[in-house]
Amino acid sequence: MSQILTVILGGGKGTRLFPLTQYRSKPAVPVAGKYRIIDIPISNCLNSGMNRIYLLTQFNSVSLHRHIRQTYRFDRFDGGFVEILAAQQTMEGEAWYQGTADAVRKNLRYLQQKDVEYVLILSGDQLYRMDYRDMLATHIRDGADVTIAALPVTRQQAHGFGLMRLDDSGRVLGFLEKPKTDQEIDLVRTEPSWIDARGIPSKGRDCLASMGIYLFRRDVLVDLLEKTDYHDFGKEIFPTSIRTHKVQVHLFDGYWEDIGTVRSFFDANLELARADAPFKLEDPSGPIFTHARSLPPTRCDGATIRQSLISDGCVIGEGTVIENSVIGLRCRIGKNVTIRNSIIMGADFYQVEADRTSEDASGMPHIGIGEGSIIDGAIIDKNCRIGRNVKVKLAAPIDTGTCDPVVIADGVAVVPKEAVLPNNWVLTCG
Repeated sequence: MSQILTVILGGGKGTRLFPLTQYRSKPAVPVAGKYRIIDIPISNCLNSGMNRIYLLTQFNSVSLHRHIRQTYRFDRFDGGFVEILAAQQTMEGEAWYQGTADAVRKNLRYLQQKDVEYVLILSGDQLYRMDYRDMLATHIRDGADVTIAALPVTRQQAHGFGLMRLDDSGRVLGFLEKPKTDQEIDLVRTEPSWIDARGIPSKGRDCLASMGIYLFRRDVLVDLLEKTDYHDFGKEIFPTSIRTHKVQVHLFDGYWEDIGTVRSFFDANLELARADAPFKLEDPSGPIFTHARSLPPTRCDGATIRQSLISDGCVIGEGTVIENSVIGLRCRIGKNVTIRNSIIMGADFYQVEADRTSEDASGMPHIGIGEGSIIDGAIIDKNCRIGRNVKVKLAAPIDTGTCDPVVIADGVAVVPKEAVLPNNWVLTCG
């Protein structure tokens, strides 16, 4: 495992997750109350025995830098690290990263250390649990130059993925990005019996979708990047490698979800709150690591809580009802509040009592959610001030829009970070 170097692609501006990415990079967006998205791939690496990790990013990276610095510290004798490689001016060039492949190309010198044999390329916006040692075993057993993780999907799901065509040995012969018709899907169809024979029940699934997880022989990756000017891994580098090198598939059949859009992020978080959650955060075989905080236990004074995740350091008032929701760190929720089907990201700090007293005099709401408010089907970002008797709920379905300061994205009402909703404010969109 010491011969593997991991590169996590932090993504671009994160426009599909806006406004959650207005002040932070996509990997730094909070998930499941107490984690950040970046904790998922890093935890998978550490649980797989891989502890040499580079994270490539360039947008709004201050909070991401802080989180990495505070969280991932290794014994100086084992050589482990998690380091951020942000876009920077060098003697070779001054341009920003032009895409995922270009980001790796601009940092090839870190990959060309003499003890690196393999490079694992991961995405920074996926929720899953995988032991990458299994993927390495497939790579070595089949003598591959490149190995890609693949998820069996149905034809109905296939339109949203890049699909692969294989031979009987599992070698990838072709790749089709987001096919639009059944005729196109037929070109890359995989026999369900072939999937069954590999120990994974096909259950009617006859397509293999790319998960955006690649394992390269280091010299092959360097060659592909140096001899082309391609910018994107999934759309350019990977299809090129199929034509020029031996590319093998590694099947995976666990929980996997792309959380790169507001809707997918919202739905995945609420799924985590279910009693029968498809992804178990408490699984001891693959713990999710994050920044250890010295926060007090959550205090619940006569609240009713059903099917929800409650993070550390919260104060929840009497008569409050919380259902099917995720409550983040340091949330202060007043009396008789109703929160349903929502994500409350919490706060970065506690307000001192003197500040709360002065805000009472000025009429400014405290950080948190005031008494009598209703939050339903919404995301409340960090450090928001929600006054008393506020209602954040769409009256009717609407895909996009703005009801200042609330932003409607993918049908979800999002209250941006540090926004203020005064007493008796009501969402009128929808």
